[in-house]
Amino acid sequence: MLTEFLVNSITTFISAVSYIGIFILMLLESTLIPLPSELVMPFAGFLVALGKMNLWLVIIFSTLGSLAGSLIGYWIGRKYSKSFIKKFGKYLLIEVEHLKKAEKWFKKYGNKTIFFSRFIPGVRHVISVPAGTAKMSLKKFSILTLIGAGIWNSFLLWLGYVLEKNWQIVYSYTKIIDMLVIAIIFLLIIYYAYKIMQKNSLRAKAKRVLNTKRK
Repeated sequence: MLTEFLVNSITTFISAVSYIGIFILMLLESTLIPLPSELVMPFAGFLVALGKMNLWLVIIFSTLGSLAGSLIGYWIGRKYSKSFIKKFGKYLLIEVEHLKKAEKWFKKYGNKTIFFSRFIPGVRHVISVPAGTAKMSLKKFSILTLIGAGIWNSFLLWLGYVLEKNWQIVYSYTKIIDMLVIAIIFLLIIYYAYKIMQKNSLRAKAKRVLNTKRK
């Protein structure tokens, strides 16, 4: 039911506003809104196959939309993550020191992370926020996002072009991958939370022992 609603909404929107519609939809897809590019780009590819849209204009508008959405996430991470974690981090088992670790990690592996995350369902929607939080170079972030998003969007566009009327098959298969990736991320979050709770428990225990010895 939800898939049918998404398909109808996306196809109607693109048919109505053309390239600007693709830009807007891909902008939303690259923010925290989980709008599937696997529905947007294959349909655009189908329209290219019919001769109703230009291949290069679709690639340009979709990729610029992906960059614009990613920059919004980057800005949110850079501007608000620290203050958010200071206020609510204790409820999420996240401390300011974790931000420092994230910053170091992005300095070392950020280039590969941003590029390859564009091909991973469930990750590309949110990766911009930690990149901004870690204060990754905006220039590097933008270039890598453009390249990664351009390749991914072009691949989905090509699939829609080849499949034509059967373009929705792309989403049927990628939806399964989405679910698997989200499940793995969820399990990693649980594991991460458990390790932090365990660490905090050991700290509290060590503190109690130290206080007992002082008495």
